[in-house]
Parts: sequence; C-alpha cells; structure tokens
Amino acid sequence: MALDPYRRLLKNPGVPTLLMVGMLARVPATAVTFALTLHVVQDLGLGYYWAGLVTLASTIGMAIGSPLAGRLIDKYGMRPVLAVTTVAQAVFWACAWALPYPVLVGATALAGLLALPVFSVTRQCLAALVPVPQRSVAFTLDSMLVELSYMTGPALAVAGMTTLGGSVTMAAIGVGITVAGLGLIVLNPPTRSAAERAHEERAGKVPRRQWFTPAFGALLGTVTAATFVLTATELALVATMTKADQTAWVGLAVGIWCVYSLSGGFVYGGLARGFSPLALIAAMSLLTVPVGLASGDWRWLILALLPAGLLCAPSLSSTVNAVSSWVPADARGEAMGFHGTALLIGGAAAAPIAGAVIDGFGPAWAFVVAGLVGVTIVVAALPFWRRRPVQAFPVPVERAWAGEDPPSPVEKAGLDEDEPTPAGSSATG
Repeated sequence: MALDPYRRLLKNPGVPTLLMVGMLARVPATAVTFALTLHVVQDLGLGYYWAGLVTLASTIGMAIGSPLAGRLIDKYGMRPVLAVTTVAQAVFWACAWALPYPVLVGATALAGLLALPVFSVTRQCLAALVPVPQRSVAFTLDSMLVELSYMTGPALAVAGMTTLGGSVTMAAIGVGITVAGLGLIVLNPPTRSAAERAHEERAGKVPRRQWFTPAFGALLGTVTAATFVLTATELALVATMTKADQTAWVGLAVGIWCVYSLSGGFVYGGLARGFSPLALIAAMSLLTVPVGLASGDWRWLILALLPAGLLCAPSLSSTVNAVSSWVPADARGEAMGFHGTALLIGGAAAAPIAGAVIDGFGPAWAFVVAGLVGVTIVVAALPFWRRRPVQAFPVPVERAWAGEDPPSPVEKAGLDEDEPTPAGSSATG
C-alpha cells in the first residue's frame, strides 16, 4: 500500500497539528453518552429508561445546535463560537454530577445545544487547509482518527465511572472538553482559504436555498443511512454475543470491528480516486444483511463482519468529501453541521428500531433489517443524486491546484471522476 498520499497530505502546513488536536479533542466528546448513562443508572439509582431520556435530550440538543453553530462560525468566525461553547461545557460538567434528575434533563439538552463543535470544526478547517485533490485522503485519515477517539473515549468513561466514581469522571470530562476548546481557540485554524475568502468578496455570499437542494438532502439521507447501519450492527453484535453467553468477548469483538474500519480507511485513502458515497454505503448495507447467519460463535460472527467493516470509514469519509464539494466555502460550517445532525439522527433512530427487532425476532434479524434499511435509503436518494447541480460553486483554481499536477476537465468541475456527469450538462459547467 503506497504511503505517498499520506506523506503529501501531512506536508500541508497546519494539517498534522489540526488532525492531532482534533483527535485528542474528540476523546472527551465521545465519552459523554456513556458517562451520562452510567451516572443516571449508578449514581442516581434510576433505570436505563431514564438514562435514555437524558441521552435523548442531549442528542436533540446537539442535532439542533450543530448546524446553528456552523452557521455562526461561517458568519462570525470560529473563536467567538468556540468561546461560548467552551464556557457552556465547563459550567455544565462542573455541576452536572450534583443536579437532580429533572434539572439534569433540561441542562443536558441545553449543553447539547451548546456542544463544542469539534467534529464539524475539524472537518471544516481541514477542507480549508487541504487542496481539493487531497481532500479525499484527508477526510479518510480524519475518519480513521475519529475511530481511534471512539475506541478510547467510551472505554475511559466506563473505567472512570466504575473506579473513580461519577463526580470525578464527569469533572474530568469537563476539564477535557474545556482544554479541547481552549486548544482549538489558540490554534485558530482557518475556516476558509485566502483564495476562497477573496472569491467570496468578489462573488458575495451564496443563499442557503442555492446549495441546500433536494440533492443535498439526499446526501444527508445517505449519511443517516450509514450511521443507522453501523449503530444497529453494533447493537445486534452485542445482543448476539449476550444471547450466546459470550459477553466477556464483546469488548474484543468491537475492537476487531474497529480495526476492520481502520484498515479499510487506510487502503481507501491511498487510492488514486474515490467512490460515490451511494456505492460505498449500499455495499456496506448489503454486506451487513447476511452477518446474522454466523451468530453461533463470536469468532465466526467477527469474521462475517469483515467485508462490511472494511467499508465503515470509507463510507463516512466519502460523505464528508461530498459535502465539502457540494457547498460554497462560506457555507461549509453550516453544511458540516447538517452532516453532524444527519449522523446523530441515524444513530438515534437505529437504537429503538434495532432493539424492537432484537426483542421480537432475535438479533440475527437486526443485521438483516439494518442492511435493508440502508439499501432502501440509498435507492430513494439515487434519483435526487443524479439531478444534483454540476459545479454550482467553483473552487478558486489558484488555491485548489497549488503545487499539484494540472487538473483534468472533470476535476476542474469539482466532480469525482468515478461519478457520471448528469445528462444534459457539461463537465466544465
């Protein structure tokens, strides 16, 4: 596997620092759900239903706040938004452990609304720092680092809640999020390149209605499909192993599944060209359907997850790359915020649906339902995808291709070479 694409990517000024800070900043963010759940169950002595209401309140808040924060960043810059959200998170986590349950629910919703936008900010700034031909490998590497964060944050949250207690662990999460916010404020990476800002000054700001089209909505639908499949698969995996009395191996199984995703992302990032998100998510969904057939032994189950697991990181990174290509630079923050909301919706919808299937028909059928739902959403998105506008918002050439080989006509138009040009349109616009 050639490492040249990664070497070229990391030579871009500011990119290695941004990726490292982004990965570390996401670790406490990924611990939030587990910490709140265990706090409600262990410290407050309530059941998982009540813990679910708290995480639901947090999810609703983040789903609303993510595009709002992105829009404010596009308008006012990154530092003011990060300052407000960092202070809000510091206040919440400093007192969350002491709040009575009804107050905790409301405070959690507000904290979700004012969540530190570390995921969308990292991707938005990465798009500003990286030339267009390198964005695919950049977002793929970022997805791999997100995978590492999710492997670390929840494990630390569970270990802290069981050994140090809720108050210490929740305070530590607050410190981690505060430090992450301060780190991003100090780093202050650009949200748009100099050429993109100059282009914006000449052309003016693009109204939302011009980029938030049915095609963009279809793209968000495929993002929802991807996280639906992944969340439902995780729940089905845990349920299958629990039913087979193999709970002790759940942690190892999930870890191996994450390694599959990292491996697939590494290979995908080194490819000369990417693939359409629809193709990747459809393939991942179809390959998830038969996984339940291997539910007898956890080792066979993990082996059956290999084909779909390899497509996890590539599927998600391809959607981020599409968002960065489909919207103007001055709306990139809001668009990345909507992308984050779509991720949250998919995960939130998967939990009750997969749970109902597991309770009613068994965990093997949850794999089937997860895959079929993913394929159905992709098929529904396909007609809108084919009617998307071609290069409505051109990337400034002097920035996009600096230091790179001359672009092909397709690349100049901002298209993936693997995707067909819509009928009746020209690749050069």
